[in-house]
This record gives sequence, C-alpha cells and structure tokens, in this order.
Amino acid sequence: MRRRIDPALTARARELRNNPTETELAVWHLISRYRPSFTRQCVEAPFIIDLACRQAKLAIEFDGSQHIGNAESDARRSTYLRSKGWRVIRFWNSDVLVNPEGVVRHILAQAAECLGGTHPQPLPSREGRERRPRSR
Repeated sequence: MRRRIDPALTARARELRNNPTETELAVWHLISRYRPSFTRQCVEAPFIIDLACRQAKLAIEFDGSQHIGNAESDARRSTYLRSKGWRVIRFWNSDVLVNPEGVVRHILAQAAECLGGTHPQPLPSREGRERRPRSR
C-alpha cells in the first residue's frame, strides 16, 4: 500500500507545527478562531505551506531573512502552488510582527474573495432574540 504523502515530509510538517516561529504564532493566535478554518504547516508535496485555508485554496507564506537571496526559489514554489490551484500571498516576518491584526484582516479578505465574496466569519444569527410585534 502506497501512502499519499511522503512520511518524511509529514514528519517535517509536524516538527514545524510543534516549533512555530514568533511570526506564525502571532498570526495563528488571531486567525485560528475564524472560519473558514486555517491549517498550520499544510503539506502540498513537495512543499510545506506555512499557513493555509484548504477550503479557499489560499496559501500564506511568511518570509524571514533566509528568503532575501531566495527570490528565484520562492518564485518557483509560488508557481508550483498556483499550478495546483492555490492562491499564494507572502508577508515579511518584520511586517507581520509590526501589524499582526492588519495581516490577519488582509488574509481574511483574501479568503473571502477566494470563496466568492462570502465573509469568512458571518454575523451571528438572530437566534435567541425576542421578536417584537410588527406595528400595523
């Protein structure tokens, strides 16, 4: 029986999930309560996406100083993910740490756009409210 995902890639994703960066935690603490749900360290072989919304096919990448000289590699990665139907957005770690709320708002807006304009967290229902009689 053949596994769908390479066990080494799965193990690496698990290791990254268990040892998140400061940037990933800053965004995760804010975005994890929203719907649609987001996943940290999502495997899209041969790559691992930092943060993903599977429902919206939205891949979020956080780039630190190690990415400064890797523009070509990052472009190949983004091209591959786009070929698989993902929309890829990238943020510099420094930008996330300065304004995590703004980054989360941008991510949620992109997720809503990918889902056809549906707000990622709709307003609460009117359940439990008392109904007022209509005036005639």
